[in-house]
Amino acid sequence: MPDRLKGKVAIVTGAGSRGPGVGNGKAAPALFAREAARVLCVDQFLERAEETCALIRAEKGEASSLQADVTRAADCERVVRTVIERYGRLDVLHNNVGIESRKTLMETTEEEWDRVMAVDVKSMLLTSQAAVPRLREAGGGAIINVSSVAGIRAHGRTAYAAAKAGVIGLTISMAGQLAQDRIRVNAIAPGFVYTPMVAEGMSAELRERRRLAAPIQDEGTGWDVGWAAVYLASDEARWVTGQVLVVDGGLSISTG
Repeated sequence: MPDRLKGKVAIVTGAGSRGPGVGNGKAAPALFAREAARVLCVDQFLERAEETCALIRAEKGEASSLQADVTRAADCERVVRTVIERYGRLDVLHNNVGIESRKTLMETTEEEWDRVMAVDVKSMLLTSQAAVPRLREAGGGAIINVSSVAGIRAHGRTAYAAAKAGVIGLTISMAGQLAQDRIRVNAIAPGFVYTPMVAEGMSAELRERRRLAAPIQDEGTGWDVGWAAVYLASDEARWVTGQVLVVDGGLSISTG
């Protein structure tokens, strides 16, 4: 039904797409707005956030953009101050920001490891620390962290897999600590979703292999991940916390 998020205010980090098309970061705020939430779209690159806002406004939704580096605590505090200044409250924090590393165990350098951990895990810690006091003021809310199936099954990209597993551990820890405040914390673990981030350097052959890898042999999109976020942000998920919602076409249950 429409208006599932009516009256709610959401922050989405990593809210832009790094190339043509719609990734997880663009799809989630667009769907939040379609469900009547007001959205602050945050990205390290302002033009990417503004592109997402333009999409939302074209559909008569309400959104605004903000540039921030969410690996920095001061920027995370500024993000939360801004959402309160613009919209007066905070109900949903959607931690979507993330980068990929394609290096194996022996290829991963100390610098690569630190970079991936800072963007993919530390950012979610810092944004959550900034947001929790405002979520408490609102009487509760939802934090949604984007992980990956790379965090729950064998994966050759070492730093990325470790970071996404770390997101799951962080999610469960936060859920246990914040439940008494009616703040629900859950993770989404996408599978082989085709987004602007993964499209870089991908051949048509590899794309087809990815499509066929899961039992449901349809290509996943950012919209599939976005709809999962809508559910976890909504009151429909009022009794759901500390969970990992896997959105992968059955990839993680496959023996292939």
